[in-house]
Amino acid sequence: MNSHGLPDETHNERTRGVIAAAGSFFFWGVVPVYWKQMQGIAAIELIAHRIVWSLLFLLGLLWWQKNLATLRPAFAEARAVGRNLLSSLLLAANWTVYIWAVNSGHVIEASLGYFLVPLVNVALGSVLLHERLRPLQWTAIAFAAAGVLSLLFGVGHVPWIALSLAVTWSGYGFFKKLSALGPLAGLTVETLLLFPVAAAALLWWHHTGEGALGRVDAWHHVLVLSVGVVTAIPLLLFAYGAQRIRLATLGLLQYLSPTVQFFIGLLVYHEVFDAGRFRAYALIWCGLILYTADSFWAQRHRLRKPAAA
Repeated sequence: MNSHGLPDETHNERTRGVIAAAGSFFFWGVVPVYWKQMQGIAAIELIAHRIVWSLLFLLGLLWWQKNLATLRPAFAEARAVGRNLLSSLLLAANWTVYIWAVNSGHVIEASLGYFLVPLVNVALGSVLLHERLRPLQWTAIAFAAAGVLSLLFGVGHVPWIALSLAVTWSGYGFFKKLSALGPLAGLTVETLLLFPVAAAALLWWHHTGEGALGRVDAWHHVLVLSVGVVTAIPLLLFAYGAQRIRLATLGLLQYLSPTVQFFIGLLVYHEVFDAGRFRAYALIWCGLILYTADSFWAQRHRLRKPAAA
């Protein structure tokens, strides 16, 4: 037993889970620096490389674990294939917008998209799953909406990058919840479904001389060929951590990624962040604080019920 009253094995598992989840979010936070090294390559081509090389990496992992058979249920019925295809399209759209945003000087707005994700998740739960929202959740969403409107009317800028990233990532999470596949098998199937299109596009670009391979220097070849591993590792770390820690802890850790991105955009790349943008972001951050507080209160209430019973 340890000081928390938990068996040492359980405590160690949770500690490893926290480290893995925090590592994945921190990795996602600093990854703009990686993408910035490939500004001369189109975002859509980088996504095609991500799909092709990450599939080889993921299939290698499944083969090493002797778990290739776990892919079969994904192709057992048309509905399962459709759900996984939608997941893969949403993930590809999310990554494409994100890479384009980073390489076009919009790291701060990209970070805003991932700040908005928890609130968009709550809104989707209300609309798609008819979940009843608590008053504080409605207030949090209202603050976020006020922040978006502030950007629209105060700065004259529709935050389409942030909204696109938030909606596609939340939609991806929604379909992942419906999937019966494990994290590694699910990610592999999603990648496999888009592989034919991605591979064909890369071959065509190489044939026409527009692709990166063969026309960039050795360093950029290394960067391009590593996109599969770079994007797959944080996803696998996240899956490992999510299975071992509480959702409340995971919810707090998820803010690490956009926070690191925000400060990289502000301090490293010196992107514009004037008073109008500060007011809008402050409203959204207030909404996140309310949402987080509500989540903790709701969890404490659920834990007290069995104790009282």
